[in-house]
Amino acid sequence: MVSMKDISSYCHVSIATVSKALNNRGDISDETKMRVRQAAKEMGYLPNSSARALKTKRTYNIGVLFIDEANCGLTHSYFSHVLESFRRGVENAGYDITFISKNAGGNHLSYYEHSRYRGVDGVVVACVNFEDESVQELVNSNIPIVTIDYSFENHPSVLSDNRDGMRKIVEYVVGKGHRDIAYIHGEPSMVTELRLQSFRRTMSRLGVPVREDLIREGIYLNPIVSATVTDELLTLKDRPTCIIYPDDFSCFGGLNRIEANGLSIPDDISVVGYDGQQISRILEPKITTYKQNTEELGRLAAQKLVHSIENGKNEGTEHLVVRGQLVHGDSVKQL
Repeated sequence: MVSMKDISSYCHVSIATVSKALNNRGDISDETKMRVRQAAKEMGYLPNSSARALKTKRTYNIGVLFIDEANCGLTHSYFSHVLESFRRGVENAGYDITFISKNAGGNHLSYYEHSRYRGVDGVVVACVNFEDESVQELVNSNIPIVTIDYSFENHPSVLSDNRDGMRKIVEYVVGKGHRDIAYIHGEPSMVTELRLQSFRRTMSRLGVPVREDLIREGIYLNPIVSATVTDELLTLKDRPTCIIYPDDFSCFGGLNRIEANGLSIPDDISVVGYDGQQISRILEPKITTYKQNTEELGRLAAQKLVHSIENGKNEGTEHLVVRGQLVHGDSVKQL
């Protein structure tokens, strides 16, 4: 393996000069920097990460805690885009990423223990059971943490504006003349609670009574459950004129059942999705949906975590809220 000593001999400079060139120090000439770096590249030099960690007190490795209960993994229709943006952000800042789990080297570890085992400089936490004891242990440790779509008092977070998303959906649907509006929400979570609150408040502000029989619980990213709940809503004597789904993927399950019941969209019943997935623009009719700004969510999470790591302190309790936009489709009828 090529060492800095080898490069110093090749370039006829000191090891200290090689170190300064490779670390872009300002007390040597640009010409020397270029000559040393070119030599290092030609000789196949790679810095030793362990030695670098000893010197800088950092591993330049960031942990990602992402435990997807829907079992979509990195194909998750929402978080996959957020985490891809996050990955680009931290890699541009010179960091690698490691996924945190409860297993390492054949041993069962807590999330905190795995983070220590991997020596990560910080952790981004998304799509987990935030009440889990192991998550709480990690969050209450001295490791820099940034959460996505959930906020703790002692750590910064980046949140999609779920209140704004539901407000825009309800205002649009009511503006189209709908009053009997069903809402199939996801399982209990901070995101679900924010959307439910916004749904009720917006309906009240617009003077539209909320029909409790039209508020049903589903499961995020589960079209089978949404299909079953849609069937239940369609059998009501006074069925809804519009159904709002927890996400676009769940909406597709509802579409299938509506068509199976001999109804058409939007002539017989209107539908609205959430997330703004590309497939919602391909299907016919095109689905009206709220597109979350996944690119900005990931970028800000990376920015906050890297800043916290490099400043050697917790970023406090700042909670950044990111708005998306309502994407108009053909799935909501004017009454």
